[in-house]
Amino acid sequence: MVPLSKPYLDGREEELVLEVLRSGRLSLGPAIDRFEESFAGRLGVPFAAAVSSGTAGLHLAVRLSGVGPGDEVITSPYSFVASANCAIYEGATPVFSDIDPRTLNLDPEAVNAAVTERTRAIVAVDIYGYPCELDELRTVADRHGLALVQDACQALGAEYRGRPVGSHGNLAVFAFYPNKQMTTGEGGVVATGSQDEWELLKSLRNHGRADTDGWLDHSRLGWNYRIDDLSAALGIAQLEKLDLLLGLRSGVAARYAELLEGIDGLELPASDDADHRRSWFVYVVKLSAGTDRARVIAELEAQGIQTRPYLPSIHLQAYMRERYGFSEGMFPVSEDASRRTLALPFFPQLDPEDQERVAAALASAIAADR
Repeated sequence: MVPLSKPYLDGREEELVLEVLRSGRLSLGPAIDRFEESFAGRLGVPFAAAVSSGTAGLHLAVRLSGVGPGDEVITSPYSFVASANCAIYEGATPVFSDIDPRTLNLDPEAVNAAVTERTRAIVAVDIYGYPCELDELRTVADRHGLALVQDACQALGAEYRGRPVGSHGNLAVFAFYPNKQMTTGEGGVVATGSQDEWELLKSLRNHGRADTDGWLDHSRLGWNYRIDDLSAALGIAQLEKLDLLLGLRSGVAARYAELLEGIDGLELPASDDADHRRSWFVYVVKLSAGTDRARVIAELEAQGIQTRPYLPSIHLQAYMRERYGFSEGMFPVSEDASRRTLALPFFPQLDPEDQERVAAALASAIAADR
């Protein structure tokens, strides 16, 4: 079987995790501080607050943005559900804007058209590691007095206009699930340039406890969104080899581009340009309209190759339809992408021969469907 994804781990992760186990400090220990400092240094930002997941980070970022009941938060329909759920957690309503068909990121003009008097924030997604149109979205946010949160959970290592994604001044959230550019098992980080925001993030992730509080005293309502020291140890080791991991991923993506170029009925991911440098999270292709994607997936599965339909449009999830009345046809570009996109096996140590298997099987499956 050629799996869809696989984390890249070696003896350094084992060494640092064992170090934490031997220390007895499994939570609220020094590995977390070390991980946060290393991550902030990597981005070139003053502060980074580690949390239990990217979802937790998005929730806290929306909370810090002042979102509350009755507000609206604009985000992409073509993303993982957490990009919208973070607004619902605070009693707000998710509002979707359609996406650009090439980049699959939010269309700033559509975002501007979706703003109402109830809009409080924009959650901008860097889908599949390709940077969103951050400056244009910030212009929309500034024009209407909105907060801007960057969902960079898929984009560690990406660059927008020559600077790392996450270093542009707005709250930015990263995630480290095992299929991401680096992993802590579960876990995430909120990056910020504000010490006040950083201290509030650390309090909210720890049940609302402040540095000046006693052990069981709490200054505000908070959550248990802490990361543990074992996860932080994994993160430290992964950060040490992040350049290697990113380089390997780029190499796998380049091989796919060579192998898949010219296959009729297949559209490859958007290329980098002067303003956007992708960090490769997954390798997602788009099948031509009318291709039976389910049959393609089944044929590759029969040959021992895992693929997945990536991504369903959030507004068409069952709970979104039931709660907000969303229906098909509301965001046609997102819906078209959701019908046609397909994630191929992708991870740093993917063997070139396995990539050749994937490409040959995909070409054969597409040709058989035409």
